[in-house]
Amino acid sequence: MSDLIYEVADLVATLTINRPERRNALSAEVIELMLKQLDEAESDPAVRVIVLTGAGEKAFCAGADLGGGVGGHGTANYARLLKRLVHFPKPTVARINGYCLAGGMGLMLACDIVIAHSEAKFGTPEVNVGLWPSMISALIYRNMLPKRALPMILLGERFGVKQAYEMGFLSEVVDVDELDDRVAAVAQILSAKSPIGMKLGKASYLAMQDMPLDAALDFLSGELAKVASTEDAAEGIAAFMEKRKPEFKGV
Repeated sequence: MSDLIYEVADLVATLTINRPERRNALSAEVIELMLKQLDEAESDPAVRVIVLTGAGEKAFCAGADLGGGVGGHGTANYARLLKRLVHFPKPTVARINGYCLAGGMGLMLACDIVIAHSEAKFGTPEVNVGLWPSMISALIYRNMLPKRALPMILLGERFGVKQAYEMGFLSEVVDVDELDDRVAAVAQILSAKSPIGMKLGKASYLAMQDMPLDAALDFLSGELAKVASTEDAAEGIAAFMEKRKPEFKGV
């Protein structure tokens, strides 16, 4: 059985880290497999949404497998994976089904939407073994205030969904038995949107984040013109006027 399960159904590709006995820790092999499957998902017109999760009921991902060769080239590949997820042209959803620690938090924060169940646990424990959450700190910095980020990193303590939600890490928190239904519902909603509209929109959203306000507005006005010129935009407006569901083709 592969350490990464890749499944496609109803326009949704699900990537499941399949190492439950290791709390779905990231090995060099898992990272390489994820990069490969993301390439496949991007080029597949039958995929409009990505769901990322972990196997079993205990963990989403407990971070790097310290004995699994993630150092060196594996570290560089993990940085590639985070960048790949952040800039992925199709919407990504993290399904948090348990422990989400260290490098697992990096995967979570690199996704567009994060849905966690009420018993999930989070943390950056790297400092406890003499390390530092170096790469994921770039995403932590972009998701929370410094005076909350640094204590979390320096103390290395675990915390629950209430604190994670208040920190801005989570999009939604649901009961344990509602997680699968809610993730499926969100994925279904996303799969019905315009693929080209979301691709162009995500790219412009990321590009304008560090721009001064005036520059961002000028840039986004041009980006809106690009989206408005697509066939999907014409179809969406026509469907709205005709009171019917649009049939998006991704062009």
